[in-house]
Amino acid sequence: MIRDIEKVRNIGISAHIDSGKTTLTERILFYTQRIHAIHEVRGKDGVGATMDSMELEKERGITIQSAATYCNWKDHEINIIDTPGHVDFTIEVERALRVLDGAVLILCSVGGVQSQSITVNRQMTRYKVPRIAFINKCDRTGANPQRVTNQLREKLGLNAVMMQLPIGLESELEGVIDLVTMKAIYFDGDQGEKIREEEIPANLKAEAEEKREEMLDAASMFSEELMEAILEETPTPEMIWDAVRKGTLSLEMTPVLVGSAYKNKGVQALLDAVNLYLPTPDDIENIALDLADEEKEMELSSNPEDPLVSLAFKLEDGRYGQLTYVRTYQGILKKGDTIVNSRTGKKVKIGRLVRMHADDMEEIEESGSGDIIALFGIDCASGDTFTSPDVSYSMSSMHVPESVISLAIIPADNKAQVNMSKALNRFTKEDPTFRTYVDHETNETIISGMGELHLEVYIERMKREYSAEVEVGQPQVAYRETITQRAEFNYTHKKQTGGSGQFGRVAGYIEPLEEGDYEFVDKIVGGVIPREFISSCDKGFKKSIAKGTLAGAPVTGVRAVINDGASHAVDSSDVAFQLASIGAFKEGYLKAKPVIMEPIMKVAVEGPSEFQGNIMGSLNQRRGIIVGTSEESDYTVVEAEVPLAEMFGYSTILRSLTQGKAEFTMEFSSYKQVPKSVAEEVIEAYQKEKQEKS
Repeated sequence: MIRDIEKVRNIGISAHIDSGKTTLTERILFYTQRIHAIHEVRGKDGVGATMDSMELEKERGITIQSAATYCNWKDHEINIIDTPGHVDFTIEVERALRVLDGAVLILCSVGGVQSQSITVNRQMTRYKVPRIAFINKCDRTGANPQRVTNQLREKLGLNAVMMQLPIGLESELEGVIDLVTMKAIYFDGDQGEKIREEEIPANLKAEAEEKREEMLDAASMFSEELMEAILEETPTPEMIWDAVRKGTLSLEMTPVLVGSAYKNKGVQALLDAVNLYLPTPDDIENIALDLADEEKEMELSSNPEDPLVSLAFKLEDGRYGQLTYVRTYQGILKKGDTIVNSRTGKKVKIGRLVRMHADDMEEIEESGSGDIIALFGIDCASGDTFTSPDVSYSMSSMHVPESVISLAIIPADNKAQVNMSKALNRFTKEDPTFRTYVDHETNETIISGMGELHLEVYIERMKREYSAEVEVGQPQVAYRETITQRAEFNYTHKKQTGGSGQFGRVAGYIEPLEEGDYEFVDKIVGGVIPREFISSCDKGFKKSIAKGTLAGAPVTGVRAVINDGASHAVDSSDVAFQLASIGAFKEGYLKAKPVIMEPIMKVAVEGPSEFQGNIMGSLNQRRGIIVGTSEESDYTVVEAEVPLAEMFGYSTILRSLTQGKAEFTMEFSSYKQVPKSVAEEVIEAYQKEKQEKS
């Protein structure tokens, strides 16, 4: 194993759906000799891309699960995670970025910065991941890398600097010009494997000089040595690479490269840029919390002598049992070592260590700082930290978005029931955004997720991987309830039925909470409610907000304040004060003018300009608010905010309105109050359902 940490790169490949992530990864694996033949995503040869190993991925031509692999390029070891582009699988991107040091943001040279590019960029910013941008598909009609670079600056606020220029565009794309070495690079051979460097073509010389000036201007901001060399007209490529690397690592600069993965142009130059500009594991500051010392922040080092700290970031039920993907941050993990799960305190002995190459694996003896590997047969949850037995550290967990859509699923028979529960156990362990629970009133199993496609894929996987035939109910929107004004309560709970009774009085008020779901404030003075029952009041309020009275939805944005009450020396108990608080909440809730909130989705529809009117009309009919439109040549993008309840089945309608030429993406934006007429329908449906059950 290479243990020179300076030569290790951990990168993720992220982008908007259909920008060419998996195609690019396939080319990278080919040029680094990890695979010996190139297969396409929707392969006519029926093989499919290496990283899309799941049958469903091959059929649909999309990436569903992030896949890990590694390769060597010019004596550097590169660990790669290919992530999905579809917003429904956003957790896959989220957890990959949590453990990666750098990223490649891919953009389509025609589509430019699209809605999902914005989401992915926001995730990279959240985890402070340095990135380089690769403008792919320069062979397509309408390709314009300069326009895309401008969009990176305007829409994403990145200091995007072109490091290359394309030689020709669209069907005439021949190669790229490297603005650092001022050479034209061509990719010859059937699969672009032969690299040829020439002088820059005369017709592009002036443009290359001008773009080089811009690039040097931007890079010189990060190196005084380079600035002086530019004034003396003696900058060397090494000085430029060093300055660009500094700018990239500080997140103040984003180098932009160009090419076409499908046409095998520019991929090797991108690999060179990964080695030159993206961070080593040592360049990134990683923090753990010391659980033994009041969660004090500890900076981790890449010293192999230090205690082990590693993070389990993804679980997968493979052919040989549970596979746990782990990133090692500090120390060394060896076969046969005993490690501790800092969340549960359980000790685990390491049986097998493997390195992943999509769904193939390779046995290894040890893994050091910066490595991404997989362990077998370890019982843990996604986000658990493993350490040496002599320390108790925990890494911060990743951001998990709330689910917005639910479905009821009913197994066809007893066999399907058993298989379904096996499948649900596995899926909820693997994917923190996929949740499941049993509705105690209807006894139905409810699954929740990030969108229709997300749930559709899991239902399909239940049938294929577990032979669990299930019937699917109507999609349900995850409504919320909240209050709009302050309301007081003063409730006494009394129950006397022989023996000791129950007594508790709770008084105070509830009011809207600006941020957060729930807050409990204790303003009791003089011990009118004994200290031991204060937590009982909190428990009672928490139970109350689980289900509102308007639509049976969870109540959010509520602050409950108690400032008075009464107790009885014998009859007061934990249960009495819990019930008193539940009664008090009900009393105050109806006075506080409750309203129903619904999830609003950020929708982006892209299609030919001739259908712009149809697209806007279809969104307006769905209570959508158009927030922006942009047109590029004969292509239009309409962005809108639309309630999720109105978006079911939209893909079929959009296809028929645009002759199948438009597509849309949608992601959760925020919760907003439901209009009165819709609220009445929701309340009526809930009351009717309640009556049917009773």
